[in-house]
Amino acid sequence: MPDSESATQTHTGHGYAADKQALVARLHRIEGQVRGIERMLADDRYCIDILTQIAAVTTALESLAFQILDGHVNHCVAHALTSGDPEVASEKTRELLDAVRRFSRSR
Repeated sequence: MPDSESATQTHTGHGYAADKQALVARLHRIEGQVRGIERMLADDRYCIDILTQIAAVTTALESLAFQILDGHVNHCVAHALTSGDPEVASEKTRELLDAVRRFSRSR
């Protein structure tokens, strides 16, 4: 049996491929926000100001994750469901449900 990546990703790549550059740019901005939080700590900034920035980073990461999840559903899962291969469809459905469970636990 082929591994899941080769069996399901050879069709046209990953669901985020079309937005890859924008996603990387967003990650760089988020990375800058995290470095800013580090500077705030070093500068002995007020607790609530730091917590506000941490919340902003968390929101930014969640937004990015949902964009990638959307791509996964509309590309990878959709392809698996239309592939005619019940094993591949079941695997992608299971991956999707696992991802949703992870998101719901983090809240």
